[in-house]
Amino acid sequence: MSQKASLLSAIAGTNRGLLATEHDQTVILAAIAQLESLNPTPQPVQAAALLAGDWRLLYTTSRELLGINRIPVVQLGAIYQCIRTTDERVYNLAEIVGVPFLEGLVCVTAQYEPVSERRLTVKFERSIIGLQRLLGYQSPREMIHQLEAGKKFPPVDFGIPARDRQGWIDVTYLDSDLRINRGNEGSVFVLTKAV
Repeated sequence: MSQKASLLSAIAGTNRGLLATEHDQTVILAAIAQLESLNPTPQPVQAAALLAGDWRLLYTTSRELLGINRIPVVQLGAIYQCIRTTDERVYNLAEIVGVPFLEGLVCVTAQYEPVSERRLTVKFERSIIGLQRLLGYQSPREMIHQLEAGKKFPPVDFGIPARDRQGWIDVTYLDSDLRINRGNEGSVFVLTKAV
């Protein structure tokens, strides 16, 4: 079995990390480290064609993201990180499911800047929280199109305060359909290219 297949097998039953036991996390982090050592793209930040696109989260250790699932009556749905290399923008979208007709969405927009061959500094700019129906949410791509067109999404569409705006990610593995990031808060993210 390839290192990539081993990692995907290890994360398969963890529901993006929500169900990962301590043992699972140890196995997954070891598989991630092994795959990172085989990174086929030594300068991932310069590989715009591979980096760009809509990526769906497969696994994370981020307490902030996984914490969304602790809100009563709702569950964390699909999570996307959409990268637009032409204008150096990142869109993070988390779908919230649970009560029928009250599905939610959390969206954070940011500008990024390459600072090394694998690091991007990220400046968060805007956060949108609301019901998918009221936002007219269809898909990540359509939501981003509306954001790029300058659409405002009342009632909860606000700028992010300067003190909370900056972070960074290291792209530690990148191929045509898999990406691994490590963030400034120590979190790991494994994402697959969305079709």
